Amino acid sequence: MLNLISQGISLGFSAGAMPGPFQSYLISLTLANGWRRSIILILTPLLADGPIILLAVVLLKGLPPQFIRLIQVIGGLYLLWIAYAAYRRFRAGSAMDITPQPQSRTLSQGLLLTWLSPGPYIFWGTINGPLLVAALKLSVWHGVSFMLAFYGTFLGILVLYVVVFDRLRRLDERITRAIFLVTLAVLLVFGLSLVAQGLGA
Repeated sequence: MLNLISQGISLGFSAGAMPGPFQSYLISLTLANGWRRSIILILTPLLADGPIILLAVVLLKGLPPQFIRLIQVIGGLYLLWIAYAAYRRFRAGSAMDITPQPQSRTLSQGLLLTWLSPGPYIFWGTINGPLLVAALKLSVWHGVSFMLAFYGTFLGILVLYVVVFDRLRRLDERITRAIFLVTLAVLLVFGLSLVAQGLGA
């Protein structure tokens, strides 16, 4: 049991600390709208991972490689669209305004971003999924303990992102805008790389 919990904590820390499209989106949204309007994104993994776990653990192994490539292309294009829309707001001078979008839209964008990214499918299909299946074979409580350790750590890291970057947005506006542009650049790089991988480049 302790071994499963330690594995869950380690994987949760890695998943949260590793730079990725979702983390970049969370940071840019926090810089633009503050923690009150961004904290709802923390719920995204809990809501989005159910179907992903089912696909990854049960169905993904029987699907052709083209399926992952299609997800990569669609997810990459969606990331590019998010980066472009945010950059247009930035150029118009409204990206850093406190006129945030509805939380329902924020959550729906977070769900789409997760479902259209190949990372979660690969992560659950190759790493977390097999560990979860092995834990459940021992007992339901082993599986629950593993999931609690993983999500407790993962969501804790995401909350830390929100807190830190909410503080940073109170610094000089030039610094905040520079950080915001960096997060957009990261989204752009992730989007282009996903499209390239999906097309076999």
